[in-house]
Amino acid sequence: MASTAHFNKADAQKTPPLPLLPVDNEDSELTILLKSYLKTKDIHKIWDAYRFSEEAHHGQSRRSGEPYIVHPVAVACTLARLHLDAPTILAALLHDVVEDTTVTTKEIEKKFGKQVSVLVDGLSKLDKIEFQDATEAQAENFRKMLLAMSNDVRVILVKLADRLHNMQTLDVLRPEKQKRIAQETHDIYAPIANRLGLNTIYQELEDLSFKHLYPMRYRAIQKAMKASRGNRREVVEKITAAIQQKLTEMKMEAEVTGREKNTYSIYKKMSEKGMSFAQINDIYAFRIIVKEANDAYSALGALHALYKPLPGKFKDYIAIPKANGYQSLHTSLFGPFGTPIEVQIRSEKMHKLAEAGVAAHWLYKTKDAHLTELQQQTHQWLKRLLEIQSDSSDSLEFLEHLKVDLFPDEVYVFTPKGKILALPKGSTAVDFAYAVHSDVGNCCVAAKYNQELVPLRAEVHNGDHIEIITAPLAKPNPAWLNFVITGKARSHIRQYLKSIESEESSRLGEGMLNQALKALHISPSSIKESHWKKLISDYGVKNKEDILAEIGLGRRMNVMVAHQLISFMDGVSHEKGKHKQLDVITIKGSESMAIQLASCCHPIPGDPILGFINKDKGLVVHTHDCLAIRKFKLDPDKWLDVEWDPNPDRLFKVNLQIMVLNERGMLAKISSVIAESDSNIDNVNVEESDGGHFVNVNFIVQVHNRIHLADLMRNLRKITNISRISRVKMKTF
Repeated sequence: MASTAHFNKADAQKTPPLPLLPVDNEDSELTILLKSYLKTKDIHKIWDAYRFSEEAHHGQSRRSGEPYIVHPVAVACTLARLHLDAPTILAALLHDVVEDTTVTTKEIEKKFGKQVSVLVDGLSKLDKIEFQDATEAQAENFRKMLLAMSNDVRVILVKLADRLHNMQTLDVLRPEKQKRIAQETHDIYAPIANRLGLNTIYQELEDLSFKHLYPMRYRAIQKAMKASRGNRREVVEKITAAIQQKLTEMKMEAEVTGREKNTYSIYKKMSEKGMSFAQINDIYAFRIIVKEANDAYSALGALHALYKPLPGKFKDYIAIPKANGYQSLHTSLFGPFGTPIEVQIRSEKMHKLAEAGVAAHWLYKTKDAHLTELQQQTHQWLKRLLEIQSDSSDSLEFLEHLKVDLFPDEVYVFTPKGKILALPKGSTAVDFAYAVHSDVGNCCVAAKYNQELVPLRAEVHNGDHIEIITAPLAKPNPAWLNFVITGKARSHIRQYLKSIESEESSRLGEGMLNQALKALHISPSSIKESHWKKLISDYGVKNKEDILAEIGLGRRMNVMVAHQLISFMDGVSHEKGKHKQLDVITIKGSESMAIQLASCCHPIPGDPILGFINKDKGLVVHTHDCLAIRKFKLDPDKWLDVEWDPNPDRLFKVNLQIMVLNERGMLAKISSVIAESDSNIDNVNVEESDGGHFVNVNFIVQVHNRIHLADLMRNLRKITNISRISRVKMKTF
C-alpha cells in the first residue's frame, strides 16, 4: 500500500482567524463547525444563547476595542473544533454573563437548563468574596475551578479555551500584566491541558506564555527557525521520502508527516543542554500514523532497519500509556548525515486522542453511560485533586499541592498484586503508600522494594515491586514532610498533624480557661451555650474549640476570655479583693504538641517546674531554675503553675556528664550499669579533657523521675575511676 506524506509548517496548528459574521448566520465559522457533528435543534439553541449573551454584553468591549461578544464566540469555536457537546458550547457562550452582567445563574437555568447553569457557575470568578490579597484570591479561584471540574470535566475544557483566547489577545494589556498572566498560564493552565491530553492547546499555551515572558528570546528563535526553514526543508523531505519508501516495501498503509517542533520546546532543549540554535539538529519531528496498534510495532521494525536507533531513546507508551491516556511509540534515530531524528508512531485512534485528549471521545456521565478507560483515569486524577482540596486548610496550600501534582516526571511501579501505579519521579515509599490508600499511608511503618527492606524515605524506581508494612497503632510522622513529594501524601500528613495539634490545644485551652474562671469565683459549668455563641460571634471564629485552641497556643489570654464570658452573664457578682489561686495544670509528660517539655533543661518528674505560654508551641514546661527563661520571668501573664502527675506514663530524658579515666572497657562498664538501673541510653558523646588522662562522657539517658535518676547516679559512682558525675541542664548534643 502506498503511504502518504506532507510537511506541516509551524503555523499549521494555530487557531484560525476569529469569525466576523454573527453566529446565527449559516456561514459563520462557529455554525459551520457545529454543523459537522451537532443536530439542527442543538444549533438553534446555541444561536439563542449567542443572542442572549450578545444582549447581556451589549455596550461592553474588550481592551482591544472589539465588542465583548467576540471573546465567548472564540471560546466556543475552540471547543467546537474538539467536538464538545451542546451544553459545553452553550456554557462557553454564556461563561462571562454571570460575572460581568446582571444575569443570574437562575435565569440561565430557566432558559437553558440546569446542566448549563451548573457549568456556568463553576466558571464564574469569586468576585463577591473578600480576600487578604490577590495571591489568595487567585489560589481560591483555581481551587473552585478544580473542585467544580472534579464533578464535570467540561468546566476545565471551557476554562482552558477561555484562557487560550485571552493569551492570543494579550498584547493589548500592560507589560507587567502580560507577564503575570503568562506566568500563571505557564505554571497552571498549560500543565492542566497537558494532563488532560489536549496537546494542541497545551503547545499553543506554552508558546504564548514563552512569547510574553521572554519576548526577545521568542523573537530570536522564531527568526532563526524562519531563516533555517528553506535549508532544512530538503533534509526533511528526503527523510520523509525514505520512510515512505520503506513502509511501502513493507506493504503498510500509513500517513507520514514531518513537523516543526514548537518554539518553547526548542528553547527548553537549548536551555537544558546549553546549546545554541545552530547546534540543534532535531528541530523537526516525524509522525507515522497507522491503522491499528499492531501496525505501529511493524512500522517501528521497518524504521530501525532503515536508520540505526539511538540507545536508550525508545519509549513504549502503547504498552504503558501516560497518565493522561496518551499512547504512542517514541524512538530516536541516526538519520542521514548523522542528523538525529525523533519519530512518533501511533494508530489513528491514538492520534485522535493525542491531539484532543479527554475531549477526543467525549461522553458525558449519565446513569447508563459507560466511561472509557481514559475518562476513568481522568476522573481518578480529578478525584485525587478533590481529596487534596478537602484536606488542605487554605487555598495557598492547595495550590502548592496542585503545582506538585501537575509536573510529574513519572515512574511506574508494581503493587503486591501486580497493579501498575504511576508516581512522580523522586517519590518515596510513603508517597506510594498514600497513592494506594490514605489509610495505608497513615499506618505505614516499613517498606519492601523487590523483597528487600528499605527505609520509608527510599526513592522508588521504574519496575520496583513495592510492599508496604503497616501497624494498626502507627501514625504519620512529621519528619515525613521532609521527603514526600506528592500532593496527596503532604496534604494527608499535614491534615493529621493539624487535627492532633488542634485537639491537644483545645484540651489545654479548656484547662487554662477553667483556671481563670475559678480564680474569678465562677464555676465553668455556669457558662451557658448562649454565652459561647455570643463570644464565637464576637471573635469571628467557627466554634468554641477554635477559641480554646487559641488559648492553648497562647494566642489568646485565658483571663481575658474568662472576663468576656462573665460579662455576658446576668446577675453575676464577685467579691472585690478576693482572689483564688489558679488550679495547677497536671503534666503527665506524654503530651506531644500542645504541651512540650523544654529541650534546654529536660525537666523530669520531681523537678520544680513552670509552664511558659509560647505563641507558636503552646505550653512549654521548664525547670524553675532554667537559664533560658530568666528574661521572661518578669512577664507573669505568660506563666502558669504546673505540677507533675504522680504516676507519669513515660521515660524522660536527662543530660549526664561523667568524667572518667580514659581506659579500655570503661564505656562498656558505664553502659552496663545504666542498663542494670532500668534506664535507657538515648545518645552518647565523648570529649577529651585538657590533661588527656580523663575524658568527659556526655550521656542523654532516660529515667522515670528524680528518685530514679538519683539511684542511677549512685550506682554509677560505685564504678572505679569515675571522677565526677553531674546533671547538665543547658547542654544538648
